[in-house]
Amino acid sequence: MNFDLNIVPFSRRESFLAISLLPKADNREQGLYLRTVRGGDDKFGEAFRIELIDADGAALPFEAEASPERIRLHAATQSAQGQAAAEICLPDGRTARFRAEGCGIRLTFRTSAYDYAYETSSGCWEVNSFTHECRFMLSSLAGGMRTEVPWDKIKSSRITAEFLPDQRTGVAEFAAEEFRTVWEPGRVWEPFADAVHRVREEFAGWLEGSLPGQERLKAGRELAAYITWSCLVPAEGCLTRPAMYMSKNWMTNIWSWDHCFNAMALVRHDPKLAWDQFMIFFDRQDESGLIPDFVNDKYELWNCNKPPIHGWTLAWMMRRTDYIKDAQLREVYGPLSKWTKWWFRYRDGDGDGIPQYNHGNDSGWDNSTAFNNGIPVESPDLAAFLILQAEILAEIAGLLGYAEESAEWRQLAAATQEKMLAHFWKGDRFIACRSGTHEPSEGDTLLLFVPILLGRRLPDRVRETLLAGLRDENRFLTANGWATESVNSPFYTPDGYWRGPIWAPSTMLLVEGAAAAGDRELAREVARRFCDMLNRSGMAENFDAISGEGLRDRAFTWTSSVFLILANEYLT
Repeated sequence: MNFDLNIVPFSRRESFLAISLLPKADNREQGLYLRTVRGGDDKFGEAFRIELIDADGAALPFEAEASPERIRLHAATQSAQGQAAAEICLPDGRTARFRAEGCGIRLTFRTSAYDYAYETSSGCWEVNSFTHECRFMLSSLAGGMRTEVPWDKIKSSRITAEFLPDQRTGVAEFAAEEFRTVWEPGRVWEPFADAVHRVREEFAGWLEGSLPGQERLKAGRELAAYITWSCLVPAEGCLTRPAMYMSKNWMTNIWSWDHCFNAMALVRHDPKLAWDQFMIFFDRQDESGLIPDFVNDKYELWNCNKPPIHGWTLAWMMRRTDYIKDAQLREVYGPLSKWTKWWFRYRDGDGDGIPQYNHGNDSGWDNSTAFNNGIPVESPDLAAFLILQAEILAEIAGLLGYAEESAEWRQLAAATQEKMLAHFWKGDRFIACRSGTHEPSEGDTLLLFVPILLGRRLPDRVRETLLAGLRDENRFLTANGWATESVNSPFYTPDGYWRGPIWAPSTMLLVEGAAAAGDRELAREVARRFCDMLNRSGMAENFDAISGEGLRDRAFTWTSSVFLILANEYLT
């Protein structure tokens, strides 16, 4: 498979390195860049600009062709040795290997802060990047190397390294190794072709294990598998386990509901990695029970949080693997209990027994019209998640022999459902409302249909009314799936984030909800429309509900994971 470097970064499993074609921006020329995704999404991390050059150092235009194992760069002109070309491979998580034939390669590092470079030994230069909080060792392996590193009082004013082909063979090879503290010399370098072959085989194994689907969705499955494989980063810093970032474009964190969908897609073929994805936020849990909004290698954000879909996720995973045994249940029971109790203790400002979202970000639907009239907001989706979470806690408590706690959780689930229906079901619909005043929200948001996850626990009239709304082709349901705001709403916006575009998590939740409510035909049809759209448009953060065009970050893991799940669960 090949992919577009303008959309999908080139990377590999458990690496912070990525290579992308980037447009022109402030203080950045258009071009191909070796990047690092350390430090979260407030840094874009373009470390080195990559150019092909002729013998005189003039830049050569090129076309880039990317596959999971390597990038090929084809120069537009020929050299004396024939077609000038280069290849790039990431043989391990900290190394980029480069090989050029008939041309050279120039790396340019734009410095700031105290960034500097110096020659450690013949053919080896260390680049110390305060900007990216790491170091790089540039090592010439074949051909020549020339550098330009002028010193400006306290930093190198610029860093340029040119790797030139051997006059006899016409080949230049070098490596860029990322490290944080010390670099050990003496590495034995495998042949470049062997490195490419090894990475190809590694990805092939991942692809083979990824959830299967229909042959007609093969292109989407391969892209989804590559994005999930390549977005893994190693356990380091605040990351207590190997973690699947949302993207290696600019959404370079994990968020505390996104990780659940990635865990679900992994649970059949790599249950240990799936468990790591699920548990990583509980490793960072606050004593109060709160889990952070997001985490990366450097820090966590505690200013908001995400909805408690973890009980629903855990129940889904338990039905699909025998990996989750007594040890895992004991590991998760305490943290999941604290997370559930946190909502009732710290997010019920008016004391009515209905927890609230203090901000749209807390719901995951950041700018949904449910929050139009102000905050905090009580919303039925939150109550539904907590009901499901209490139910799975009751089941786990029973399995662990905590009979009294099991009964308490079941009582909480039943009481919360009774309050949810009395509080939010008004006439023929669910509403969201301001906490305290209970003033209903504006708009017509798909968020209010999420309680369909409760399936046959809901009264027949409520369940059938929700299903009818989800079937309505003139409201939410489009040729591509469910819009997040009714297409007839005055607040509908084609690229309005949660005010119209189709998203993977809302699709996953409601497809599962429709099936739980007894309409598997609707679930299958929406899964088909959604997966067909992704097979055409890629694995974007979200999509124009009418055109199906991918929007925002266009290489997203939870989109990839939901594609794999729905194609496997509903379309095979």
